[in-house]
Amino acid sequence: MNRALNGAAAVSLALCCSGVALAQAPAYPVKPIRIVVPFPPSGFSDTLGRLIGQKLAEALGQPVINDNRPGASGTIGEDLVAKAAPDGYTLLTASLNYVVKPGMEKLPFDTLRDFAPVSLIAEGPPLVIAVSAASSYSTFADIVAAARAQPGKLTFASAGRGSSGHLTAELLRAQAGIDILQVPYKGSVLGVTATISGEVVVNASYLPVALPLVKSGRLRAVGLTGAKRSALLPEVPTAAESGYPGCVVGGMMGLVAPAGTPRSIIQKLNSELAAIAARPDFVERLESYGMQPAALKPEEFDKYIRQQIARWGKVLKSDAGDGGR
Repeated sequence: MNRALNGAAAVSLALCCSGVALAQAPAYPVKPIRIVVPFPPSGFSDTLGRLIGQKLAEALGQPVINDNRPGASGTIGEDLVAKAAPDGYTLLTASLNYVVKPGMEKLPFDTLRDFAPVSLIAEGPPLVIAVSAASSYSTFADIVAAARAQPGKLTFASAGRGSSGHLTAELLRAQAGIDILQVPYKGSVLGVTATISGEVVVNASYLPVALPLVKSGRLRAVGLTGAKRSALLPEVPTAAESGYPGCVVGGMMGLVAPAGTPRSIIQKLNSELAAIAARPDFVERLESYGMQPAALKPEEFDKYIRQQIARWGKVLKSDAGDGGR
């Protein structure tokens, strides 16, 4: 009888302690969240990352700080997050180069093992292939003809290996059979600036970055990498219309966390991001960038990442160009 009473008392004590522990466990989040953007300020990833951070701060009731960590085509910022504490307070914007680089170079982390997918948030926009407004080139065909006339001489700005600009250049190299000289910069904005000044001839940057410069007459758009024309630049033909249907590149934006981040935190963030993606004001803002919402659950985003890595890995393996000159 005593033994039974003692056992019951022990169970009651354990349940009581468990209840106290649960009551004392802090709700997430209780302090500011950092979103690492692995590119310089003012670029497309930074602009969209700040928009997401702002909406997430409103939803969670805690400040969300965007931390730009550019360098090595995003690898520096990605590596920082891969090694961060898995507590939900350090997140990473995952854009196109996040799924491209695993198929082209050795990284200081494993993209599939060292990160926990949170959610895909948006897809698009296309890239604008452009030259300086002062350039003698007016069409996509002019660019291809110039590259063929002087193999290895036509300069093409990119944000480094694995960036959307680099990928566009490599697809053009393979599709058009041209040899172009890539010039890497520490971000798309720097590449655009170099194109405007005439330091390089051609640039491919996301539509939100290029659009105001095209509208103001500082850049001349000669092509788009979308599957169809953009309502924001309806007069600009796609690369496919110019005879290169395989040159289709579009952006993406999602958030990932360090591997080991508690499932409950991942689910909470995913739920808040899905709600944000459904808000009319957020959708309207995405459309102004040439994007559309694309909320996915963590396991769906994981599958998406794996598919994209496989896709771009095949593209890069089939590419005969060196891409890094």
